[in-house]
Amino acid sequence: MGATGKVSAMSSRYDVEGVHDIDVYEQHGGYEGLRIALERTSDEMIQLMKDAGVRGRGGAGFPTGLKWSFIPQDTGAPIYLVCNADESEPGTFKDRPLMERDPHQLVEGMVCSGLAINAEYGYIYLRGEFGFLSRRMSKAIAQAYEKGYLGDDVMGTGKRFHLYLHRGAAAYICGEETALLESLEGRRGQPRLRPPFPATHGLYGCPTTVNNVESISSLPWLLRNGADWYRQWGTEKSPGPKLMCISGDVEQPGNHEFALGTPISEMIEACGGMKDGKELAFFNPGGSSTPYLTPAHVDLPYDFESISEAGSLLGTGALMLYNTDRCIVDVTLRYTEFYEHESCGKCTPCREGGYWLSQVLRRLETGNGRPEDLELLQDVCDNIFGRSFCALGDALTSPISSGLKHFRAEFEAHVTEGRCPRGVTEPVRREDSSLIEQPFARRVAQDPLAAAGLV
Repeated sequence: MGATGKVSAMSSRYDVEGVHDIDVYEQHGGYEGLRIALERTSDEMIQLMKDAGVRGRGGAGFPTGLKWSFIPQDTGAPIYLVCNADESEPGTFKDRPLMERDPHQLVEGMVCSGLAINAEYGYIYLRGEFGFLSRRMSKAIAQAYEKGYLGDDVMGTGKRFHLYLHRGAAAYICGEETALLESLEGRRGQPRLRPPFPATHGLYGCPTTVNNVESISSLPWLLRNGADWYRQWGTEKSPGPKLMCISGDVEQPGNHEFALGTPISEMIEACGGMKDGKELAFFNPGGSSTPYLTPAHVDLPYDFESISEAGSLLGTGALMLYNTDRCIVDVTLRYTEFYEHESCGKCTPCREGGYWLSQVLRRLETGNGRPEDLELLQDVCDNIFGRSFCALGDALTSPISSGLKHFRAEFEAHVTEGRCPRGVTEPVRREDSSLIEQPFARRVAQDPLAAAGLV
């Protein structure tokens, strides 16, 4: 096992003044990794990623080098590299600072990764709201072209790599790689049926790999420093540094970088501890789509295996912490309303299930819950999890199922007391259903079939 604790690797240039400019970036080791990449073969770079043990930093944690090795090289079709910069997971804000403060790190990573899989075209799919970031990334790409790091003749080697920035329309579903590809091709962002997988039939039906900003940005560092440098941090199966988004009830929320395997309690202390000295009540270890964990899990090492064994996921690396003032039902309702709103509507379990789960949770939180509602919640979750077209359905149900598992007594208290026990939400009279089921009221107003009771 390597070192743990707070580190400065991927974020080491964040405080360098003007490093978003290519001249300053070059003064701090910029594009040295690319020079090395141009002397390596594709197989050598893929093996380097495997030796380092780099795992996807966008949520799934799949080994990046192994994913690259799935790209067929003999189809005669162009190969595409796509960077998923559609950072939409609630509580996640690690990629945005990297691109804002050190944009050439991603540009260099795209060129190196493109060379590794023999791709000649790359796309950065950026979340639509990131206006300033879009301008900064566009400038960085333009500077890289001017310097000869991009184009038909990269650094005079005869190798080609063109890079394009594409702004999405701010849909959470486009964080799912096949929905992202649909959007990139100009269609509605909805997930594709798999197989075939993007590795063989991705963008424009050609071999494609889709990776996270942090995953792609790691290759220039590895080329310069080697796999052992990366493995000096973390665990055997979860090596390396990890950009972290720590939010909620801590004294110093924000973007941090830790070695994987660092105990969660140590991360909290590095953020100044829990806010106002209040105790931790529950937390999401990897963003709002990951199952809740309890204070009993606070000393777990923060790595893929340990979090999985505890019944949750490392996800995007968004540690969301809540103290004892927070209501688990209220927090879960807010998550559920988000996923209900962001459902693309393609499949029935997610499209209809999100609506009904929101209604039941809102009923509980406003003091109108029924004893059978807890079983109803679990039953609906069981009929969504693993049955939706993509993982958004799983994301929708995970906080609810884990909330019922670990904090059932608090859910029950909402029913027996007829109110939110923590006083987060004022009780609403049962007769005033317009306040309890507001989304349905809007739906009736907009849909004549619903108004007629036909749907």
